[in-house]
Amino acid sequence: MHMTRRESMASVAAAAMVGMAGAAKGAAPRSSPLDTQDALGLAELVRQKQVSPGELLEAAIARAEALNPQFNFLAQKHYDYGRAAIAKGLPQGPFSGVPWLLKDLNTYIAGLPTENGSRFYKGYRPQVTSELVRRIETAGFVIFGKTTVPELGLTGTTENKLTGDTRNPWAPDRIAGGSSGGAAAAVAAGVLPAAHATDGGGSIRIPASCCGLFGMKPSRGRVPMGPPRTEGWGGLSVHHAVTRSVRDSAAILDATQGPEPGSRYAAPAPVETFLSQVGKAPDRLRIALMLDAPAGSPVDRECLEAARQAARLCESLGHHVEEAAPKLDIAAMGAASFVLIGSSVAADMADRAKARGIAIGPDVLEPITLGFVGYGQKTTGMDFARANNILQTAAIAMAQFMANYDVILSPTLGAPPLRIGQIGLSPDVDFAAWGQRAASFSPFTQIANMTGQPAMSVPLAMSSAGLPIGVMFMGRYGDEALLFRLAGQLEDAAPWKNKRPAAWNSWRE
Repeated sequence: MHMTRRESMASVAAAAMVGMAGAAKGAAPRSSPLDTQDALGLAELVRQKQVSPGELLEAAIARAEALNPQFNFLAQKHYDYGRAAIAKGLPQGPFSGVPWLLKDLNTYIAGLPTENGSRFYKGYRPQVTSELVRRIETAGFVIFGKTTVPELGLTGTTENKLTGDTRNPWAPDRIAGGSSGGAAAAVAAGVLPAAHATDGGGSIRIPASCCGLFGMKPSRGRVPMGPPRTEGWGGLSVHHAVTRSVRDSAAILDATQGPEPGSRYAAPAPVETFLSQVGKAPDRLRIALMLDAPAGSPVDRECLEAARQAARLCESLGHHVEEAAPKLDIAAMGAASFVLIGSSVAADMADRAKARGIAIGPDVLEPITLGFVGYGQKTTGMDFARANNILQTAAIAMAQFMANYDVILSPTLGAPPLRIGQIGLSPDVDFAAWGQRAASFSPFTQIANMTGQPAMSVPLAMSSAGLPIGVMFMGRYGDEALLFRLAGQLEDAAPWKNKRPAAWNSWRE
């Protein structure tokens, strides 16, 4: 879509207005570039001087201000930081002038707060800037805030005692997913076309599924994690984004991928850009259809049907699909992940308690977080080493299975978006019951974190109640390129671009 300079300025001005005069007069809502373009499209408008970075930023801020009271996706407002970046002059990168939100979890801009969804970190101002932030800004993105997370990113919903509950734009009584729920809610509501997200057990793919977005979890070592450290949760965690379009996800990964100073390992360098893969049809793929939850928990029939429909779609595109699943010791893998996460959380909280001079307890941490701390305090170095060994063995088993299959297809989640209050970190049940609830909701996602493989949630289905349902595709380690080729093919065959929640226009009504 191409607009004249005057048309573009008028549409952005309309987007920035949050009054109700137009609705009161019965006028049709005006279109904005934020409605019609993905991030690459916005950048192209900036390059053509049909819209300015300042106009886009103010439009995104206006939308955030109008919609945040309803969905609660903003943890930090860095509006003046974004305005100052534009005034200073933006790098001429692939996303120059496009608004961007960081996730408020272990991603730092020196001197600005990062609170990790926790009362224990309220007011924390790091003295370092993350390498990922440098790459995001070099790409030309304009950072204007940070999105909400559950405390320390520990669950698949974004509810916490510090900022409150983040709600799904498709249904405000439902979760937006977690731990990147604030990012997904902001994108789904139409504030911006893409936002930063992280994934330590499904935290990109869970909110992408809940909010009808595309969510790619990259391979371990693909995107920088530091400083101050280059690994999260013993290698379980990765950074990337939630997006509306496949091509944005690919281009963002092009802009951010690659080893960072001090990293212990890095994913294999891509032969070509990821963006170049999106328009290429993949060769005939061998796809394993995995319908049973690895740990045996029940899967909602609509999520199963979404995966079956995706399988039929893949077959119609010429791919071979057969039911198959790797043989993994899921109980041992889950226990190993728990050791890595619990140990990491306990160590971080001990350091934070020392820095603040405040004891760890219920006044600063939520009950489930305290459960992780207590478990981590009891683990030993031998426990950690054994856990690491178990996950390495699992990665080998997965690689052997995928010698015969290009992709594993499964539901992303065990159910459509849950109602608020079921898997938050201050539940009405004990730790064990909470763990069973949380694991049953996302039984498929954590395997890719344990083995380091790339995996993507693709918004291919809707429930009978009108809620988004994602379908997950897992690829071989280091081969995001193949997943992007498949994702582009699926996006062409079953477009989701125009599937938007009613909230998309609510700020103008």
